[in-house]
Amino acid sequence: MSHAVLLVEDDRAIATVISEALREEGYDVTACESLARRDELVGVRHFDVMLTDVMLEDGDGLASIDHVRELAPDMPVIVLSAQNTLDTAVRASDSHAFEYFPKPFDLDELTQAVRQAVANRPSVSAPGDEEDSALPLIGRSPAMQSVFRMITRVLRNDLTVLVTGESGTGKELVAEAIHQLGARKTGPFVAVNMAAIPHELLESELFGHERGAFTGAVSQQIGKFEQANGGTLFLDEIGDMPPDAQTRLLRALQSGRIRRVGGRQEIGVDVRIIAATNRDLAPMIEDGRFREDLFYRLNVVPIPLPALRERREDIGALVKHFLGQAASEGLPRRQITDDAIAALAARRWPGNVRELRNVVFRLALLAREDIIDVDSVADTIGTEISTGSGAPDSGFSAAIDGWLAENGNSHGTLYHAVLASFEKPLFEHALRMTEGNQLRAAQLLGINRNTLRKRLGELDIAPEVFARRR
Repeated sequence: MSHAVLLVEDDRAIATVISEALREEGYDVTACESLARRDELVGVRHFDVMLTDVMLEDGDGLASIDHVRELAPDMPVIVLSAQNTLDTAVRASDSHAFEYFPKPFDLDELTQAVRQAVANRPSVSAPGDEEDSALPLIGRSPAMQSVFRMITRVLRNDLTVLVTGESGTGKELVAEAIHQLGARKTGPFVAVNMAAIPHELLESELFGHERGAFTGAVSQQIGKFEQANGGTLFLDEIGDMPPDAQTRLLRALQSGRIRRVGGRQEIGVDVRIIAATNRDLAPMIEDGRFREDLFYRLNVVPIPLPALRERREDIGALVKHFLGQAASEGLPRRQITDDAIAALAARRWPGNVRELRNVVFRLALLAREDIIDVDSVADTIGTEISTGSGAPDSGFSAAIDGWLAENGNSHGTLYHAVLASFEKPLFEHALRMTEGNQLRAAQLLGINRNTLRKRLGELDIAPEVFARRR
């Protein structure tokens, strides 16, 4: 007997693609476009699993899951959403959704999730109160959506998490999100940066010390483990921890007990550990600078963060967020043009999101007009563009020089001649990177989707040519 699937999706193209894929797998798919029709169907028919969009024509499909569960308490729910924020992922987790898929999603992964949901048929408990997150974790890129999904999977457990990524990618923000949105949110969040503490003081900082334990220990001190009792301890830059302190940390993680420096009594502590590093720990393990057993103790749930150059399509949203943040901190309120965002997206950003924030604040302070345009960007931070590597792009300038030498001014003004020559391959490259997805291509380019569609028509570019073939 085929399993019944209810699909609640008001985008007919997406509904058709999902329905056909699931029917090919043998599922009996019923599709509808509204919450009202959904409730009618669930009220009169049994479904083995429901797939629902969030933003529907007559309401929020995620906010109304409670009502669905009154009608079908044991039906697994898979949430689909174009509102690809951490808050949406957390709401889906809080609603005890079986799985959450940001759009655009991989159809094979969706089909696999439906198969697992039907096989598992999990019992569903009452969802908790919705938590509205104001944390500045922003990104519609596939890389950041993977991060959001990993965060939601560790909210209701105390598994140790290791966050990796370059400096400035937001590792502490991930740790704060896990704490503030998880079961330990009422407890303390204590952060300690291993690289900022002298090695000889690190054990005292972590575990505390008794009076007289060493020269200068004039009073008892409570360490970070005890300060974080009942909450979360964030160990930043764990790769900078000296070997002797690594041994004591491993013992504390294994036993759940610590001993202050100079103390005789062991003290039980209840903390969740989240560690982070911008280093590659594998070679450090090989040459003995980092304990392998400690690595495995910390690396229970790895969450790798992408560099900003790997998620350029998120730069526009980040820039607008930081402009709002700058205004809230007393700087002039600014707007920014699509061309200016594209200029920012073309930079290398070795300092990642932290560097982008600093640049946006500088633009908010120094821009001569209320609207930041590409000239404002060039005046404030220069005209450097990205090569996809760490080296400056002399090749791009050389290519323009070569083109001008060959073509001169035969096609009108110099500006429009160069633009016409380079715009088509630029758009084709964006479509190739996003497999023909016009929304993601527009975000990558930092322009409006309608502008992209208009230019694709004028340049005779067919987006479907770049779509992934199955």
